[in-house]
Amino acid sequence: MKVLVPVKRVIDYNVKARVKADQTGVDLANVKMSMNPFCEIAVEEAVRLKEKGVATEIVAVSIGPQQAQETLRTALAMGADRAILVQTDQDLEPLAIAKVLKAIIAEESPELVLMGKQAIDGDNNATGQMLAALLDWPQAAFASEVVIEGGKAKVTREVDGGLQTLSVDLPAVVTADLRLNEPRYASLPNIMKAKKKPMDVKELGSLGVDTAAKLKVVKVTEPPKRSAGVKVETADDLVSKLKTAGVL
Repeated sequence: MKVLVPVKRVIDYNVKARVKADQTGVDLANVKMSMNPFCEIAVEEAVRLKEKGVATEIVAVSIGPQQAQETLRTALAMGADRAILVQTDQDLEPLAIAKVLKAIIAEESPELVLMGKQAIDGDNNATGQMLAALLDWPQAAFASEVVIEGGKAKVTREVDGGLQTLSVDLPAVVTADLRLNEPRYASLPNIMKAKKKPMDVKELGSLGVDTAAKLKVVKVTEPPKRSAGVKVETADDLVSKLKTAGVL
């Protein structure tokens, strides 16, 4: 079974994002970048499926600038077999990304697309669902457990009322939630091996996909700074402060 895992290059989660002075977006100059954490979880799950003998090949795919090759090399070091970079300097919207992935899937014919539920930069949480709709494939989002057997994916997902278990026919799209697994660190030998694994670079224009923007960013601003707290001596003082603030 071939598993395709889309991965995204984002600002490292330990870095505090800065807004550009002209408020047109987030400043990426000289900022540490890394693989989106949810994408790491998806890669880890694909590798575990291969270790169990369920998956036979893992293909990592990224859509972004030339520097996204570093992100793909990380996926290869974690255990992916080969990588595909769709090179573009455009900041694509979720629908455009889903269209590009659909074109790659048409070429690769995977039995499972395993991807992060969202990226921590845009927080859109939409690409997986849009991709499943474009492909007309079943989907299981926010997976906390994935079991593949008998041509089906049994997916446990967390919902407000507890846990929900879905059974979807393959091929399918599954998006990974935070508690699906704990991604491994790539060992030095695997990092060295990753340099020799194949990586195919395609230009976005060669896929013939309409990636025109449907949305326009009007302004990007930092959240307002939190005001300092106030210490109170007694519970009565606390109630009085809450009443004054209009909370009670």
